[in-house]
Amino acid sequence: MYNLRVADLPLSERPRERLISGGANRLATAELLAILLGTGQGSGKLSAVGLGQYILQQLGQHQRDALTMLKDVSIHELTKIPGVGEAKACTILAAIELGKRVYQARPSDRPIIDDPDVAAALLSNDLMWQPQERFAVLLLDIKHRHLGTQVISIGTATETLAHPRDIFREVIRQGATRVIIAHNHPSGNLDPSPEDISLTRQLLQAALILGIPLLDHLILGNGNYTSLRQRTQLWQEHPQGD
Repeated sequence: MYNLRVADLPLSERPRERLISGGANRLATAELLAILLGTGQGSGKLSAVGLGQYILQQLGQHQRDALTMLKDVSIHELTKIPGVGEAKACTILAAIELGKRVYQARPSDRPIIDDPDVAAALLSNDLMWQPQERFAVLLLDIKHRHLGTQVISIGTATETLAHPRDIFREVIRQGATRVIIAHNHPSGNLDPSPEDISLTRQLLQAALILGIPLLDHLILGNGNYTSLRQRTQLWQEHPQGD
């Protein structure tokens, strides 16, 4: 089936027609990708559904792995897959981002982040067990409700790079009015480095200027976390009025 053109399939088996008749939740992930891709690799090669299945296979050996990878896939990773050019990659990325925003926009599902334990739990999937350092932000509204999580940068196994400009650009772009920043230490050592302290100080100063309180800086790793707000005097030096 995956080597057939979608146009050669019976109407009842075509992804678009199945979506119309039964709803998007009835389709396999590869079929959803096929609708986004529109076409496969051309005559004699994979169909759009086959290409969707091939993309998932390239991203992960098991579907759960593939879906996890798809959530944070980059345009570079997609365009490395044969049959996926920039146009198809952009379509996939736009659909993923739209899905994230729809999910994050559900008011009833926005937890209130009033404790570092809650923040660490929300960040765990993106940061806790990653082999490379990642820097992320929790975006909050004025009532400390969770608006979304954004990974800002990915570094090496020992360091990541994050600039206050890049961090607050994303905060402002997403319309957040409160923010918690976080990064992981793959080594599991949760002691803040001098660079962590320096960056936190810079961000607290920037937060005061922009009027967007920085509520905490968490370091995650090896199943645990530390809160720089609880561990240091930085917030006493730079009161945020949160």
